[in-house]
Order: sequence, then structure tokens, then C-alpha cells
Amino acid sequence: MISVDEALDRILSAFAPLPAETVSVSQALGRVLAEDVVARVTQPPADVSAMDGYAVRAEDVASVPVQLQVVGHIAAGSRQEAPLAAGQAARIFTGAPLPEGADAIVIQEDTERDGESVTVKESAARGTYVRPAGLDFRAGDVGVAAGRAVTVRDLGLIAAMNRPWVSVRRRPRVAVLATGDEVVMPGDPVGPSQIVSSNGLALCALVEACGGEAINLGIAADSADSLRRLAAGAAGADLLITTGGASVGEHDLIRSVLGEEGLDLDFWKIAMRPGKPLMFGRLKGTRMLGLPGNPVSSLVCGLLFVRPILDRLLGLARPAHPTEPAVLAADLGANDRRQDYLRATLRPNDDGRLHASPFHKQDSSMLATLAHADALILRAPHAPPAAAGTLVEVLRFPTSLSSI
Repeated sequence: MISVDEALDRILSAFAPLPAETVSVSQALGRVLAEDVVARVTQPPADVSAMDGYAVRAEDVASVPVQLQVVGHIAAGSRQEAPLAAGQAARIFTGAPLPEGADAIVIQEDTERDGESVTVKESAARGTYVRPAGLDFRAGDVGVAAGRAVTVRDLGLIAAMNRPWVSVRRRPRVAVLATGDEVVMPGDPVGPSQIVSSNGLALCALVEACGGEAINLGIAADSADSLRRLAAGAAGADLLITTGGASVGEHDLIRSVLGEEGLDLDFWKIAMRPGKPLMFGRLKGTRMLGLPGNPVSSLVCGLLFVRPILDRLLGLARPAHPTEPAVLAADLGANDRRQDYLRATLRPNDDGRLHASPFHKQDSSMLATLAHADALILRAPHAPPAAAGTLVEVLRFPTSLSSI
């Protein structure tokens, strides 16, 4: 068995960022930028008013009260061609460009209008309530850097920079193949010795949540013909994920059958729990990751290995396993030679620190505890017993909704 770190290094070394494609800005949410997004315009394009009021020359309102002649009316989207002379003011509204000669705004609350003149009752220094040209950004500025997944805020900025199209990484195409005579799809008749399949659907959802495009190949029966036929559907995919059939039983056919089809195996078995029977290799030009059949093992391995693979394909530079410290809320016994990932809930305590409570039962078939967990407690191989109150490292389950 190899370590989790060695397995991850060997897996990730086999992948590189995918080519770019061009999409409209309206389709860019959650996509990873392949190029810097550079502004095509300056915003604001000219000095504009930040308030409703009067555009003035600051020197004219240094001493108040003062009466000025109103020579213009400037709404957002319009402009005044004539420059502002001494003793003059222009009625102006938020977002409208200042006329030449004006350098301050007096808000309307500090004025009193009388026909074609206005009395200014409060002084305004140069630049008061003025948004200078380029305050937000200038043409040529990098607004959003390559390698970033576009958020709602990014999308708004990209649109404001007058970029209707952006270059993004192609979404990884990931084929997912479940195996086993004992599993059936949700809603299908369930025999007395069968269970409802969750792995294929959950792994497809994981792929989509991580920015990929899932191809659900269905469930292969425990026969060589069925496995060969369905696995052929992975041709052209960037990754094939299988679940089940990777252990050592007579019905675990992944290695033997796909081996006959040309599977070049890099490694099999990792010193981790859950997820020991994990394999990685190449099948006819497509990288293949074989996950265990137990649902918890399958999804934990998905978090630890599938997510970093998709990050690499998308050009996302972030830690593969971003852990953080938490206070252990219950005693734990000594660990064996396998790296352990314990399902746990998290809560802030009165002391302001994060507390992690591991579930009492950690069987790899118990999907409900995984769904109710907030994180995994990481325990190194041969870790000694840990008492409640000890600091441990936890790996949170990331959220999958597109970031705001």
C-alpha cells in the first residue's frame, strides 16, 4: 500500500490544464478563466457627479452664502458642451459628467433655487462628491486574473469592463461507471438481495459540483461482457471513474476485465480508511480512477482525489486537502497503519474555537453519517490515542453552489 500523499502526487502528475474555449459573459459563472480579463473601457469614462445637486467651481463657493447663475441641466447620459464660467453653476444628477471648469458638487440639500439662480449655503472643496475618471478601473487594467473561478461579483465586473466574451477552461468530461449485480437504480424494483445504487449518481453530482461535465455510464453487471460494453462509453472522456469491483473477490472484475482491454495500472491500494481498494491507471488513452464500492469510501475518495484532479484540469491553483485546526470533542483510540478520515460534526464553542465531534460509528457503508457530517477528522498512520480537548486537523466538506 502507498500513502495518500504519494497516491495524490502520482495521480495529479498525470493531468494538465485543459484547453480554453470562449463563452459569453452570461455563461461564465463558475467557469475558470484561461486568460486575464482586461478592461476595454475606463469607468467612469469622465469625472461624474456622485450626488444630485449643482456642479460648481470650488473657488466660487469658498465663501457662503453665494448666489450663482444656473446655466445648464445635466442628467446621466447627457453632457453640457459649454464650459462653466466664474459665477455659474449647472444643475446635475448622479452619474452625469461634470462640465468643463467644474470641480465640485454642492448637494441639492445645501442650496436654495430661485428661477435661474441658486443660492449655495455650504462650501464645497475641490473634488467634493466627484467621481474622477477611472475611479473604478481604466482601459487596459486586469480586472479578473486567469485561474480564477468566476463569481457573481466577477461577472458583474467583467460585464462593466465591456467584455461580452471570455476565455475559460473547457469543462472536464468525466465518465462514471458503477458496478455490481447487487445494486439497482432508484425507483427500479429491488430484489431481496439488492440495494439501491447511490454511488454513480453521487459521483456524477460531485463532478458537476467541481466544475466538470459528468457522463453517467450506468451500472455494469458482474460480467465481463457488461463491464466491457459500458466501459467503452468512456472513450474520449478526460477521466473514467469506476466504483465497486476494485477489491479482491471473485466478482471484483475491474482489474482483470479492463486489464484484458488494455488497462495500464499505476497503483492499487492506498493506506487510508475509508478507501483502501483504490486504483489508478490508463485505459486506451483515458485516465481511470477506480473507487471502492462502499458509498462512504467512494465519496471520501471523491473528495480527496476526484476534486483535486478536476482542479488540475481546470487550472485552479488551490490546496488539494485544505485542513484547519479544531478541538476534539471526544476521546479517540490509537490509529493503525492507515491514514484515517473520520466523519464529524463541527460547532463553535463558547471559547470561540471550533470543536469537532466524531460519529461513534464510522462504518464505510453508513451514508447517513456522511450526509450529516460537516468535515473529516484527519488522523495520521500510527497516531497515538487522542483525548478530548486535543487539537486535530479537519477537512471541511466544501460548498458547491456558485460563489457570490
